Amino acid sequence: MTKQFIFAGFGGQGMLLIGKFVAMACMLEGKHVSWLPSYGPEMRGGTANCTVIVSDEPVGSPMTDSADVIVAMNLPSLIKFEDKVKPGGLLVINKSLIDREAERTDIDVVYCDANKIAEEVGNPKGANVAILGAVMAKEPIVEFDKMVEAIRIELGERKARFLEGNKKALIAGMEAAKA
Repeated sequence: MTKQFIFAGFGGQGMLLIGKFVAMACMLEGKHVSWLPSYGPEMRGGTANCTVIVSDEPVGSPMTDSADVIVAMNLPSLIKFEDKVKPGGLLVINKSLIDREAERTDIDVVYCDANKIAEEVGNPKGANVAILGAVMAKEPIVEFDKMVEAIRIELGERKARFLEGNKKALIAGMEAAKA
C-alpha cells in the first residue's frame, strides 16, 4: 500500500503542519513516510504545499507528479493541483475560501467549510485541522488516536494548550465530511 498526499494553500494556512501530522501519525503506526515541503520566499501569503508519501515499503522518492489525495485550501492551489489528482482519487476543497466547484468528474470531491468549522468549535486558526478531519473521514489512512498523538507530538510542550482545540476541529471536520 502506497498513498500520496499533497496539501496546498497560502503560506500560514498550516499545510506544511498538517502534512507533518499525517507523516508522524503514519510513523507511529509503523509505516514508512516521506514529507517534502515546497514554498516560495514569501512564506506567509505566498503559496505553500507539501507532499506526503505513506507506504508499507521504504519510500523511494519524496516527489510525485500526481497524488491519491489533494487538499486545496485556496483557489490558486485548486487551479495548480486539481489535474494532479489520480483518477479515482480524492480532492478536498476548502469551500470557505474557494467559490468554484471542481472541474473533474473522474475523482471524488469533498467540499469542506473548514474556516467555518474551525470558528464553530472555538478554534479559528484550526481550519487546517478541520480539513484534515475531512481527509481522514474519506481516506482513513491512520487511526484517530494516532492522529491525535501525532498532533500532540508535533505541537510540543510549548503549544500543548492547542491540542484540545485541534482535536475538536479534527472531529468536526470528520463529521462534516461524513454528512
